Amino acid sequence: MTTLYLASASPRRRELLAQIGVPFTTQVVPIDETVQPGEAPDAYVERLARAKAQAALDTLNDRDAVVLGSDTAVVLDGRILGKPVDREDALTTLAALSGREHQVLTAVALVSDNRAEARVVTSTVRFKPLDRTQIEAYWATGEPRDKAGSYGIQGLAAVFVSQMQGSYSAVVGLPLCETAELLAQFAIPCWQTTASA
Repeated sequence: MTTLYLASASPRRRELLAQIGVPFTTQVVPIDETVQPGEAPDAYVERLARAKAQAALDTLNDRDAVVLGSDTAVVLDGRILGKPVDREDALTTLAALSGREHQVLTAVALVSDNRAEARVVTSTVRFKPLDRTQIEAYWATGEPRDKAGSYGIQGLAAVFVSQMQGSYSAVVGLPLCETAELLAQFAIPCWQTTASA
């Protein structure tokens, strides 16, 4: 019997995977998330998703294990905006996103003993113009502290988003359509935990 492991500590990814009725066990292994010189954002998120999944798989003593890894990056003008290092970093990031479009890239990777597959999904998000008071008030909520790009679309920052093209779940942290397709390739069905009518 195939066991799915989620190589992520993100509560949002756990919620999204549970939403599509897929049982899993969390198996988190820390990896270096430093961007390599000249690395493109799509290559970066795919590399990290694969690395997280492989690192977790390497710790398991389960030949039937399949591990899901994922990574999300917020990209503005080709530059990856990571999690804020402090208040000023977050305020600067949010001011840069104000009134503009940016891209959110999310990679999902599945690895097993003899196979590895990955997808990268790109979505475009536009923020309404934000003033300094709004940005500071948002920082004060505590929400931006652990978020790529200093915001969470599924949380309080939803009021900043005037337009979005692409996958909402990918912006939250896991592209569910593509994840379901990859799971099917590893013979892991969705909707396992839904009650029958």
